[in-house]
Amino acid sequence: MKIGFDAKRLFCNFTGLGNYSRTLVANLAKFHPTHAYHLYSPTLKKQPKTAPFSELPYQFFVPKTAFKSLWRSLSILKQLQQDQIELYHGLSHELPIGIQKSAVKSIVTIHDLIFKAYPKTYSFFDRKIYDWKFRYSCQKADRIIAISEHTKQDIIQYYNIKPKKIQVIYQACQNLYYTLNDPTSVEALLQKYQLPKRYILSVGTIQERKNLKLLIKAYQHLPKTQQLPIVIVGNGGTYKKEVLELIQKMQLEKLVFWITNLESDKTLQALYQKATLLVYPSFYEGFGLPVVEALLSKTPVITANTSALKEAGGPHSLYISPTDDKALAKAIQQVLKHPKLAQNMSQKGYEYAHENFHPEKLSQQLISCYQTILAQ
Repeated sequence: MKIGFDAKRLFCNFTGLGNYSRTLVANLAKFHPTHAYHLYSPTLKKQPKTAPFSELPYQFFVPKTAFKSLWRSLSILKQLQQDQIELYHGLSHELPIGIQKSAVKSIVTIHDLIFKAYPKTYSFFDRKIYDWKFRYSCQKADRIIAISEHTKQDIIQYYNIKPKKIQVIYQACQNLYYTLNDPTSVEALLQKYQLPKRYILSVGTIQERKNLKLLIKAYQHLPKTQQLPIVIVGNGGTYKKEVLELIQKMQLEKLVFWITNLESDKTLQALYQKATLLVYPSFYEGFGLPVVEALLSKTPVITANTSALKEAGGPHSLYISPTDDKALAKAIQQVLKHPKLAQNMSQKGYEYAHENFHPEKLSQQLISCYQTILAQ
């Protein structure tokens, strides 16, 4: 197969959508090397994470045009046809206009519909643009890939798409998470941060939807002996200021450690492995990658009982309402007071993540999806 990918996020984004794109394409090339993988991006950002994609086995194309912002939507189709691409995969919600009228089959990945579920977190203009792009892609694609069952249901609800057109294929983590670091390596990677021996970990952008304040509020319901230090990995703006004010109000400044600039992905993996538990009380996630990263690091997880988080966390994580700080405190106490429970959550969660989110399994699902579409 000659497969084309919308690689804008792959080459230019270094958070969620970019990580999804790089991981998906790299895994396909690793586990299914006989196919041709063509990457299309309006521009390239040279960075260690993108360097491997600028050479074989990948073919990449960057247009020579002054209208780069419009190229992916209006002009890319001619290049796809010239390259004899059989199937084009829009990795982040978008497809070229008119692709349904061409001989090129199309698939689009929809990660989430947060702008529909939580409209106040986006500007009016952004909501309108996203809504048009997402709706168009869902209507015109030959197949939609949703990264969770919850996202599939949102697509059906908001865009009235028939369920049979949507296939759920989960998101894989970066490959390093599928091999545990030895304890000596973990300590070496984290030495510079001077962290406590035990801590509760929080990972993610500091924004209202991620709901970090719930974890801070939960501490008023914990006895002093169970108020473990909190290590927060992430940064933010207005909501971070609110979190800082709450920490100060509750006099927890000495218990909170902020890490805003990680040296590497391996450092984040080490933070997961050393953590006593991960608390991730988000109101809404298309999937919930930090939950899976924690499980693959053998770290127990407490997360919210909302959106796709139960799919990510599996049957051995603990779930609480994202508005109930007392319930969160109770769940933290359960893990800290019962070592056997924590050990079971760690081992069973690890097994669940490997079974459901292994890159080889997910890559095979993708290739099978591609082959099914091309056979139609």
